[in-house]
Amino acid sequence: MSKKKVIRVLFVCTGNICRSPMAEAVFRHLVDEAGLTNQFEIASGGTGGWHVGERPHAGTQHVLKAHNVPLKKDKRAQQVSSRDLDYYDYVLAMDSENMYSLSRYGKSKPVQRLMEFAPAGRPLDVSDPYYNDNFEYVYTIITEGSKGLLDHIREHEGI
Repeated sequence: MSKKKVIRVLFVCTGNICRSPMAEAVFRHLVDEAGLTNQFEIASGGTGGWHVGERPHAGTQHVLKAHNVPLKKDKRAQQVSSRDLDYYDYVLAMDSENMYSLSRYGKSKPVQRLMEFAPAGRPLDVSDPYYNDNFEYVYTIITEGSKGLLDHIREHEGI
């Protein structure tokens, strides 16, 4: 009996306290609901290190709780490294600035923006709610992008 391949997905934003931990939780929730938990390894990180070790922003925690999306109790901000970019099969940036920051690592696999998987008409960049407090809107579009990403992975990976 062959072992199923684990698909590794990494979400990246600037500080890993707002958008990327929200995307990590939303995507994990969708994967769990689809009964695919054991086929995925899901994480998030930030391009900067100033929030390393902190819990996700209170706004992120609040919106996830309001939508009954579990957040890992031990989730703490971490900074991505070039090793992470080589390790994960799918690396999803939240915006073009994150894409630029990640490009400096020289990753051989493509990095995409999460919103490339959202329905047409949505912005490609997920605005940072740290600055504008729009956590509900960010949750909505991250959910749309995450659903599209899961559909893409299921089709591409044959699961």
